[in-house]
Amino acid sequence: MSRNVTAIRSMTGFASVHRDCAAGRIGLDIRSVNHRYLEQTLRLPDELRSVEPALREAVAARLARGKVDLRVSWQPGPGQAATTRPDRRLLESLAAAERDVLAVFPDARRLGVGDLLRWPGVLDSVQPDMEALQAEVLAALAEALAQFDDTRLREGGRLAALMLERVAAMRAEVAAVEPLIPHLVAGYRERLAARLREAAVDADPARLAQEFALFANRIDIDEEIGRLRTHLDELDGLLTKGGTVGKRLDFLLQELQREANTLGSKSVATETTRVSMELKVLIEQVREQAQNLE
Repeated sequence: MSRNVTAIRSMTGFASVHRDCAAGRIGLDIRSVNHRYLEQTLRLPDELRSVEPALREAVAARLARGKVDLRVSWQPGPGQAATTRPDRRLLESLAAAERDVLAVFPDARRLGVGDLLRWPGVLDSVQPDMEALQAEVLAALAEALAQFDDTRLREGGRLAALMLERVAAMRAEVAAVEPLIPHLVAGYRERLAARLREAAVDADPARLAQEFALFANRIDIDEEIGRLRTHLDELDGLLTKGGTVGKRLDFLLQELQREANTLGSKSVATETTRVSMELKVLIEQVREQAQNLE
């Protein structure tokens, strides 16, 4: 039966949007990689610096973790770029004033083009509609974030499915090791009895029973098996339920690693050692994938 793991998001994603509008052509690229916290790097044209806080807020509303790189470009359309043009009425006024001065002082120096352009108020700066332009940039970001989220969901679902396969493999290893303990105790009993017979020694039954009990207690892994199953159940639940799971997965994997190490330290047989090693390999494989999840 297939399970829904699509609600998990990877921290790795990419989206690119180009938007034509009255203000010109807007380009927006967003990409992210795994990171412990949310870290944003924005690259914007100087004309759009005022919209940076709104862009950061929109990104933070959609992402919890990851190192995000957002690039915005703007190519002004015809008549939209910031331009300067001379004030014709002021120029005509200056020309009339120059004629009046020359009528009184014929030898006075005439105004040059540089003088006119430097005259206060001659050059009139024409700016594009920045409010409309910023609204278009935010609309482009919303479109890019929707695409970006889709890529993160697809990648997250793929990673979760791989991890669930590893969880199933760990369950199989745990199930395989549990029945070994009674056989190990019985085998120890038989070996000890055989050595005593070979040595022609009549052992005290009470002493033998105590020795068997000590051995069984030393290799008892019931608690480790129980905790392993509990952690695997929780891991399975996190991956199936989805959401922001990365930090919780880190903690669970540490706990699984601890139980696998304890299992190995109690091992007195090749098979239990093999299971401990296999669990460690599977846990590390899950950890590598979990590092990419939000």
